[in-house]
Amino acid sequence: MTKLTETDLSATSKSNFWIQIKENFSIVFIGLILAILIRVFIAEPRFIPSESMSPTLSVGDRLVVEKVSYYFNQPHDHDIVVFTPPPQLQILGYDANQAFIKRIIAHGGETIAVKKGIVYVNQKPLAEDYIFDPPQYDLETMEVPQGYVFVMGDNRNNSNDSHIWGFLPQENIIGKAIFTFWPLEHLGKIS
Repeated sequence: MTKLTETDLSATSKSNFWIQIKENFSIVFIGLILAILIRVFIAEPRFIPSESMSPTLSVGDRLVVEKVSYYFNQPHDHDIVVFTPPPQLQILGYDANQAFIKRIIAHGGETIAVKKGIVYVNQKPLAEDYIFDPPQYDLETMEVPQGYVFVMGDNRNNSNDSHIWGFLPQENIIGKAIFTFWPLEHLGKIS
């Protein structure tokens, strides 16, 4: 029977310590890579900085933006989307990395108009029970170009949206807002 000396135990202990460090580092590294991949390709958290989406979303709300569905499908009317500023806003000084959040109202090939506080898509009035107040502006009928969408904030009169700066290229869409996770009293699916 071999007897372990104090030196043998010390060497074994040091060896186990370094093996444990390597394993922990590997776990942390893999976790970091997965977090980055999830944020870039699948979903990411965002917060609401302004009142433009009130009453649907409030200032300070934290939400999850899902990115996967738009790889396979086109955005739909009424989706609440997060997007990077289009070129016309970047010319005005908005950072290309800044994100906006608005609701899609019309797609390429559809017409949009605002008359006497009512939004019309293809000459049909929208039923909009989600808005803060009816728009206090008019917008002449225009056709949304293919590959673009027309977006508006739910707080129509306090929103820097397509009625001011024009159409949004679909390629600028980062993803769809699907879930509010903070504050807890706002926890839930975004409709």
